[in-house]
Amino acid sequence: MEPAFRPGGKLSKLESVYDGMETFLFTPNTTSRSGAHIHDGNDLKRTMITVVVALIPALLFGMYNIGVQHYLAIGEPASRLTMFLYGLLAMLPVIVVSYAVGLGIEFISAQIHHKEIQEGFLVTGILIPLIVPINTPLWMTAVATAFAVIFAKEVFGGTGMNIFNVALITRAFLFFAYPSHMSGDAAFVKVDDALGMGGGTVVDTFSGATPLGQVATSVGDPVMTNILGKPIGFFDAFFGYIPGSPGETSMLAILIGAAILLITGIASWRIMCSVFVGGLGMAALVHLPNLQSLTYPASMLDPMMQLCLGGFAFGAVFMATDPVTGARTKVGQYIYGLLIGVFAILIRVYNSGYPEGMMLAILLMNAFAPLIDHCVVSFNIKRRARSAAAKVKEG
Repeated sequence: MEPAFRPGGKLSKLESVYDGMETFLFTPNTTSRSGAHIHDGNDLKRTMITVVVALIPALLFGMYNIGVQHYLAIGEPASRLTMFLYGLLAMLPVIVVSYAVGLGIEFISAQIHHKEIQEGFLVTGILIPLIVPINTPLWMTAVATAFAVIFAKEVFGGTGMNIFNVALITRAFLFFAYPSHMSGDAAFVKVDDALGMGGGTVVDTFSGATPLGQVATSVGDPVMTNILGKPIGFFDAFFGYIPGSPGETSMLAILIGAAILLITGIASWRIMCSVFVGGLGMAALVHLPNLQSLTYPASMLDPMMQLCLGGFAFGAVFMATDPVTGARTKVGQYIYGLLIGVFAILIRVYNSGYPEGMMLAILLMNAFAPLIDHCVVSFNIKRRARSAAAKVKEG
């Protein structure tokens, strides 16, 4: 088949498509022809696939939790398998739309520019369904994905050249363009298509708002309850039995993914750990008795609870560690991660209009990552110059 897709062949206009499929299924047999190169068994495809594997625990639990919240909302008992299958069927269309739109644009772009198809969207395509509310209409997901891929990636030159995290730009577009579909009781629990089926009815105390959404709208002491109106405890949040975007609810599933990324050396432990340290430190600071305020109910949340709620853990593990949009110097990674954790809690606590905080914190630090690296490099150059001058003077 190959000759037909190479220059001069009948299907040469589809060379990028053929090359993308070939290199995805087989190890390329091309070798370096000039210069000095370091040969490694790892490549971009293996890196991206490893991240996808690390996302599988959060994906599977997210599907299961969709079913859990659904059957709690309609007041019907169901087996674990039934809950999982319901969530699977709810998530599949979102995943298909995400990959179809994103990869479609990348294939078209590669054909127009006669470039190889990059593998960056392998991860982005699965991140998007995990961070958008399950009830987001498919056409909105398609529009947001197209906007993010075109304006946050392709205009900058494609994979490896983007300044901002593409998946987060998708969520930010939805958040600001369609705010009514990104918050409230109807966004995070899928119950509309089950009404009238099997005699199920929505329970009287139904509330599908996320715990952070409930805190942001509470007056006085923060109140967080599940769909049945029962208080949400630490272990509920840790294991993920709460309303929220599919991939962000289970701290346990996210930590399993973090272990995979760290053991394989794919993600930066400096960034990951710094985000948690910065977030925990700021959460503990605002939780001090003298700084707690009924005006800002999120300041009254336990610091460890802060890390389990919303997309903080998911962002720290899978978003902040993006090697393209994050800091690259070792010292810069510490600074970058700490500031993400600090700003995420600050936004969450002191701006009730943005009860999540993590999305804006990461996008903000994406913009400052090059400056952080520049400052670190400049400081090192000056330090070494001073050290060299001192040695010459001593000599």
